[in-house]
Amino acid sequence: MGALKSYRLRLERKRWRLRALRKRRELSSVKNRTAQIGKSDILVFCTLRNEAVRLPYFLKYYRDMGADHFIFVDNGSDDGTVEYLSAQPDVSVFRSEESYKRSRFGVDWLNWLQRKYAHGHWCLVVDVDEFLVYPFCDTRPIRALTDWLDASSVKSFGTMLLDMYPKGPIDSVAYHAGEDPFEKVHWFDSGNYTIQRNPKYGNLWIQGGPRARAFFADKPERAPALNKVPLVRWDRSYTYVSSTHMLLPRGLNLVYDEWGGEKTSGCLLHAKFLDTFTSKSAEELKRKQHFANSHEYKAYHNGLASNPDLWCKWSEKYINWRQLEILGLMSKGNWA
Repeated sequence: MGALKSYRLRLERKRWRLRALRKRRELSSVKNRTAQIGKSDILVFCTLRNEAVRLPYFLKYYRDMGADHFIFVDNGSDDGTVEYLSAQPDVSVFRSEESYKRSRFGVDWLNWLQRKYAHGHWCLVVDVDEFLVYPFCDTRPIRALTDWLDASSVKSFGTMLLDMYPKGPIDSVAYHAGEDPFEKVHWFDSGNYTIQRNPKYGNLWIQGGPRARAFFADKPERAPALNKVPLVRWDRSYTYVSSTHMLLPRGLNLVYDEWGGEKTSGCLLHAKFLDTFTSKSAEELKRKQHFANSHEYKAYHNGLASNPDLWCKWSEKYINWRQLEILGLMSKGNWA
């Protein structure tokens, strides 16, 4: 990378950090327990709205994995989300009634909170419907992974977002608070993905899966990105650029081996397609707070009119992380 390009990226990083500094005024503290955060605690950050039904299992999943503290930004929930989170002893809650879209879809808010509370910590940034799967996650806590990454001088961990869905129409299986969503949605596409490299930021750009074939068949280039770098040993000088798809400094995006080998990676199991999806899509389409004039939710709205079945004859039933490694969707690399 040339000196001019490097300089421009440094300026861009400074701009996003200054923007996050300004956007901090949009946040108010509802329940701030960050004083409890220990020096080596692993933190989870999340922005959400009206997700009370999902929270019990989400918190259990990441607590069982070994997360120590959760920091949430609530964007105007009215379904009891804030009250539920405020009652949790390992949760800090901040709230904003301002525009989700004008916060760069929550990125500015989380960049500020990570800068303030996460310096020196391993941080996992996920949506409330995303569940991290990493090598040996069935027998090793997340601290085993972060300790190994530290020992290997690796500061970021990449994943692929894997859309999970039921067999049958999306609305056919009811989901209730506290249930494991993957008992309801346990199918995924084992292929049907495209990968290209982003020359500016150096990250991979992955698209495809059931959303591409069911909702963006006529414009696959507009399908949602599936590449994410959700786990980072945070430094206050870092910044996310677009969701968790890419960061600055640019080197944090190199979560793959450019020379043909394999770096350790994981998957984020995406439990989007529960029976709550139809009403959630209608709500978000009406709010118009998502990327590119909510074109993604317009596609969902149009596609959901026929109550689609995302299952097809090439669908694979989820078993465990080893299955995902065999299929080439994640890798244990040289972590033994």
